[in-house]
Amino acid sequence: MTSNDWLGLASRLTLALLAGCVIGLNRQQGGRPAGMRAFMVVSMGAALFVMIPLQVEGVSPVASINALSRTIQGVTTGVGFLGAGLILQQSSQKSGEVKVRGLTTAASIWSAAGLGAAFGCGLWQLGLLGTGLMLLTLGGVKRIRKQIKLRALNSEPHILHDSERLFRRD
Repeated sequence: MTSNDWLGLASRLTLALLAGCVIGLNRQQGGRPAGMRAFMVVSMGAALFVMIPLQVEGVSPVASINALSRTIQGVTTGVGFLGAGLILQQSSQKSGEVKVRGLTTAASIWSAAGLGAAFGCGLWQLGLLGTGLMLLTLGGVKRIRKQIKLRALNSEPHILHDSERLFRRD
């Protein structure tokens, strides 16, 4: 792809933006710390970064592949630091229990960058498949986990806490 291929450039960036949008919307609906705009910016930013070495003309193919590899490594590391900022460690003074929150959101934003990189490289099939699997994982696995928990609660009522008894179906 040359830098004169406006339609190709626009389609790669748009697909990256849309992938970030649908994943971010999924996270935003759950009240997570990073929402739709953050995911869109990360995904499109990753696409932009990987497209730069692909657009440089006059460079040997080997140099271009090395530049792309280093760019992907840099994006992966940089977004990893961004994700680390989303992880929150909370401790309860009463019980001394430590809870870590935000791991799934951090992993999701890291994966959104990977999707953006895939779209930026023109690997739209990989990007679409990855986006679908991300949505399935973020939404579907949560539903399965809730169903398993509900079945466990219904089958063993004698071990329920008082607050859990309110939500039990009889």
